[in-house]
Amino acid sequence: MVIAGLGDTGMLIAIRLTRVADVVGVSTRPALVSGQELGTRLVDPPRWQRTYVVPHRRFRHLDRVRTVHGRIVASDLDARTITVEHADGSPSVEPYDVLVVATGTSNGFWRHDRVEGVSDVEALTRDAADRLAAASTIAVVGGGATGVSVADNLARRGGAAVHLFHSGEQPLPGYHPRARSWIVRRLASDGVTLHPGHRAVTPEGFAGERMTTEPIEWSTGQAPFTADLVLWAVGGGRPHSGFLPAEVLDEHGFVRVDEHLQVPGHPEVFAIGDVAATDPNRSSARNWGWRIIVRNVRAFLRGGRMKAFSAPEYRWGSVLGVQDDGMVIVQPDGKRTRVPRGIAERFLVGAFVTRVLYRGLRTARD
Repeated sequence: MVIAGLGDTGMLIAIRLTRVADVVGVSTRPALVSGQELGTRLVDPPRWQRTYVVPHRRFRHLDRVRTVHGRIVASDLDARTITVEHADGSPSVEPYDVLVVATGTSNGFWRHDRVEGVSDVEALTRDAADRLAAASTIAVVGGGATGVSVADNLARRGGAAVHLFHSGEQPLPGYHPRARSWIVRRLASDGVTLHPGHRAVTPEGFAGERMTTEPIEWSTGQAPFTADLVLWAVGGGRPHSGFLPAEVLDEHGFVRVDEHLQVPGHPEVFAIGDVAATDPNRSSARNWGWRIIVRNVRAFLRGGRMKAFSAPEYRWGSVLGVQDDGMVIVQPDGKRTRVPRGIAERFLVGAFVTRVLYRGLRTARD
């Protein structure tokens, strides 16, 4: 079995399927580097890295997985093989009986499919954080969860005027209306200046992969806005699916799947996360889709009844990350739960994530 992508979701799947198959995990990094919590990543890089950058060797249950550091560049679904370009540039062909595609998408400068090491991740994060810390005026373009998180965390830190531009009337599209009204109040109280109804003009070929300093032009008619630094969080993630044949992709390049997260015409291929065209929000990673994959792969290999994936109507989860006053978790119905910081760090991250989800991590010393 090959797991293409060892991000949050791919890792959870890989460590649970070693008892039913020989598992090979292909990752562009030799560590789990989460795409979550960009706001805290840019405000407090050391704290973020302690939680969200975890070398593969620390995962106890990854010992049975053969990890390959490289990028998948081609596949032959009929022959059931993939071709990997390793970190040193050499290629290899990996056969499979089951392929799980969890390669994610590119979005901004923080999510991409370049092959890199942990030091590269740390350097990129440190450089971005240093540039933001030196800016007096910061513009964040994009009202999704990432843009909101960055704007609020930067404003709470202080030292800069933070402006959030978004095209709709309220930020957080895809979330419940109650959650969207709450975030407007929260952003304003934390010092973020909101600019609704602004749709930025992006240069051709530019997808927000770097921060800029040029004035922002608007297709919605407003005057250009100038900031010391502009962070782009405009969404529109580009799926990491170029190694797959076009017939298994939709018109936007996302992997077509059925209710069991299987690729039509290729029942031995599963897809999950941002790369999979599961629902309008492509929310299978956040909605426990990894458990569906684990169950259905076992059923495919051993026989048994498969389970269907069902997504809620609205997005949910932590938006702002762990703050001094705790973590706020938004529910699909718009209700909010506040978890005190000590409980969030000690039990949610320290116990539930590391011991339950990842089934134990070695200490850094070990």
